Amino acid sequence: MRVRLAALAAVALVAAPSALAGPPPVAAHAYVVENAATGEVLAARAPAERLPMASITKLMTVLVTLEHEPLTHVVTVAPGAASVGESSIHLQAGERLTVRDLLEAALIQSANDAADALAYDVGHGDVGAFVALMNARARRLGLRDTHFVRPDGLDAPGHYSSARDLTLLARVVMHQAAVRRIVRQRTATIVGGRVLHTWNDLLGTFPGLFGVKTGHTAAAGWCEVGAVRARGFSIYATVLGSPTRAQRNADLAALLRWSLSRYRIVALVERARVYARVGVGYGRAPLALVPDRPLVRAVRVDRPLTQRVVAETAVRLPVRKGQVLGEVRAFEGRRLLGARALVAARSVGPPGVVGRIRWYAGRTVHHFVGFFS
Repeated sequence: MRVRLAALAAVALVAAPSALAGPPPVAAHAYVVENAATGEVLAARAPAERLPMASITKLMTVLVTLEHEPLTHVVTVAPGAASVGESSIHLQAGERLTVRDLLEAALIQSANDAADALAYDVGHGDVGAFVALMNARARRLGLRDTHFVRPDGLDAPGHYSSARDLTLLARVVMHQAAVRRIVRQRTATIVGGRVLHTWNDLLGTFPGLFGVKTGHTAAAGWCEVGAVRARGFSIYATVLGSPTRAQRNADLAALLRWSLSRYRIVALVERARVYARVGVGYGRAPLALVPDRPLVRAVRVDRPLTQRVVAETAVRLPVRKGQVLGEVRAFEGRRLLGARALVAARSVGPPGVVGRIRWYAGRTVHHFVGFFS
């Protein structure tokens, strides 16, 4: 059978001027914005610069803990954890809480004592051993510009990360169902009647935001990793070193809004559209080929879309409705976005004896007339 490769016209998208503009001005010292599904960086400033990251550190503390202890494991609070300063839930030495409770305290209220309690427990009383696990995990993740000294994120010499590394870390930690559930909560109540309140001001106010972690120290400034879900894709943005809490919120919201504007939901393959026609012989009308199902994707508004069809030019009969006879592929530039099978829109059976005779007779007359004309 002969095969045809046909390139169809590019799909036209009308982009709003704001979508084609560059990223918004922000006051943060460093930032990264990326598509979580593809890892594509949409915008960045100083993405690999090594900076203090405050309580965003706790994402690694939580990841290491979950890889060593179940949520139901009971932790006895070590004296060293109970005495840590700044943000805390006022744990007492000897108090017993589950890993789940301590994770909620560390992630929602950014409690340093909760993070340290987890570190002492997993490290069997040795915080240094736990920090070594944090750094080993960072190396396995490929976090080239990250080094941990503390599990809580308080300022310490040699404790740093980068906007790029923290964005990757957040995406990895969010693979944990428990983390996804916790970080989208604005409040929670844990053992002892302790009521937790988030430091994430955009939760519940920025549409689609579902995490991830804030941080603040004198050296780090105001920091946050935010994640927002839209139809068909998610965006992660990290800002480090904003001068104030309000500016951090404004920086992050501006970057997320701009990033969302870079995408549109497009029907790349439409269900009822005829993408090719194939010959069936015997003087019959060509057979229409339609997709077996539609293809809808979130695509960049500033990149051309093309469709390519591979289909048979002629088929042997009989053909049944739904029989695969080709394929349509959708591309964004050179990147394949998806493909759908092209199937026969109707069944076509072979002609009967009378039909064949009529067709051959017609062809004979046609050639005869052509010979004398």
